Amino acid sequence: MLKIPVTPSVTRIALASFIGTCIEFYDFYIYGMAAALVIGPVFFASENSASQSLSSFLTFSVAFLARPFGAILFGHFGDRVGRKATLVASLLIMGFSTTLIGLLPGYNVIGAWAPVLLCLLRIGQGIGLGGEWGGAVLLATENAPAGKRGLYGMFPQLGPPAGFLLATGSFLILTYFLTEQEFKDWGWRLPFLGSSILVMVGLYIRLALTETPVFAKILQKRQQVTLPFIVILKRHFPQLVLGSLAMVVCYALFYIATVFSLGYGTNSLHMPRQQFLGMLSVAIIFMALAIPISAWAADYFGRRPVLLIAGAAALLSGFAMEPMLDSGSPFIVTAFLALELFLMGATFAPMGALLPELFPSELRYTGAGTAYNLGGILGASFAPYLAQRLVNEGGLAWVGGYVSLAAVISLIAVYLIPETHKNQWI
Repeated sequence: MLKIPVTPSVTRIALASFIGTCIEFYDFYIYGMAAALVIGPVFFASENSASQSLSSFLTFSVAFLARPFGAILFGHFGDRVGRKATLVASLLIMGFSTTLIGLLPGYNVIGAWAPVLLCLLRIGQGIGLGGEWGGAVLLATENAPAGKRGLYGMFPQLGPPAGFLLATGSFLILTYFLTEQEFKDWGWRLPFLGSSILVMVGLYIRLALTETPVFAKILQKRQQVTLPFIVILKRHFPQLVLGSLAMVVCYALFYIATVFSLGYGTNSLHMPRQQFLGMLSVAIIFMALAIPISAWAADYFGRRPVLLIAGAAALLSGFAMEPMLDSGSPFIVTAFLALELFLMGATFAPMGALLPELFPSELRYTGAGTAYNLGGILGASFAPYLAQRLVNEGGLAWVGGYVSLAAVISLIAVYLIPETHKNQWI
């Protein structure tokens, strides 16, 4: 008979679930920053900088379209074979794709093949990241004591702000040592190549993992489902849709406040890249602060009250975008970025527990991961592109309206989801 492994220490659970999301989101964020700063001129032929920016943001969206496929693929094996092997594989695919982007020749060298290969590698990034989050949150929450799934689900949610700080810091350091031309010629590639080192660290930690107690029981009782995604579509489709829509505001807040704002701040407000990256580094700290507060509150008060309050605040924040971001004042702009990222952390933290709680244990990897990544298509995939189009057509007020609309969508979804924080794992 299969023995259920002893639950590892809180420190080991925290580190193992945190490290992967940190590395994988670092990979994702360095592309977002490169898309705002340099991808357009390097990989696209147009002489029009606005067209290059739009093309660059479209390649940004490609990975989001691939992420649900990654969630379904890795979720299938995560629900049938185990969480550990799947987490290792997702990390390898993401790291391999990111490193190759750092080595990919530009349009001036290989012509039209440059954007084609770039999109293929972005698909690889999306598939890898699509399989990461679901496994990481299950590693944390399926080891959590009763009443602390929100708190344990916080561990992988802290990976994104840490990964963002690493990504921002790497680009910021380059501004001190390279000229603008050196950065555009080759310097932007260094953070992508550095990903390979981080992946090796992550693999070292993840290979020492054991299966979660919940999945060990599934194996023990032979409860694996042959086709988890098909079963979810047949029996848990409303949970999948509502979980996806609940995620929309998280994504919109983050990618408007980072990728779009970075491009807008440097190109339209003419703020030095070094200065704006420093402002983002300060603002992301507020996201990291919001995550443990929101996670604790989600365990104490429930998932829905926390998400409804944070979502309502996000709705109102959309009206602040034009006066604050367009002010050009470094202090006011930083305050706006900090506000948006704090609200992102507040809406993001409870999702580490909420989405897994919507699905039974034998479908949980597929269900939670797919809902999470489908939300990314609506909230993030085209967010920088649409924001750029909106600001071109109607100004920043329209972009603020986009954020408020995303908040409305998530508020309706959360309102329709029953409270889950007292649910027993099934």
